[in-house]
Amino acid sequence: MNLRRRTLCQLLTGSAVLGAGLAQAAVPEAGQPAPDFELPDQQGKTRKLADWRGKWLVLYFYPKNDTPGCTEEACTFRDDWLQLQALGAEVVGISIDTSASHATFAQKYKLPFPLLADEKGEVAARYGTLSDWLVYKFAKRYTFVIDPQGRMAKAYRSVDTAKHSAEIVADLKQLQLRR
Repeated sequence: MNLRRRTLCQLLTGSAVLGAGLAQAAVPEAGQPAPDFELPDQQGKTRKLADWRGKWLVLYFYPKNDTPGCTEEACTFRDDWLQLQALGAEVVGISIDTSASHATFAQKYKLPFPLLADEKGEVAARYGTLSDWLVYKFAKRYTFVIDPQGRMAKAYRSVDTAKHSAEIVADLKQLQLRR
């Protein structure tokens, strides 16, 4: 099959689109070191994974600010914030939205935790959450619990936005019992 015809077939089947963009890493598994990152939050302050060393970190990736599922997920984390804090955990959200968009979203819903702007999708790619459709990319709705030593404790690839925060609270209690 010649190159032009193969490229047309790939476009029609979607394989060229799915393979486009940033190199996608595998989703990190429990026990592996969490991929490092350095991103601006909604205030423009640069945040690094090392900022949360010594604490449990709930790192959640989400597609887009102000969409129904993303709003519900953020608000349930907000509502369970005190329980998470009592467990020694911090919450951080990451999407491909801008810091300005994050600032508006966080203020509108009174979110007490940082939202990081991964505009190029590089961190989402390192965590295996990037969905890149050439003209549109977003972070898949995945969550990672990272232990105080910076290792992956648990990964969630299927999230019910209404119940996810409560699931994290219950799992953190179990994870902490094992340590």
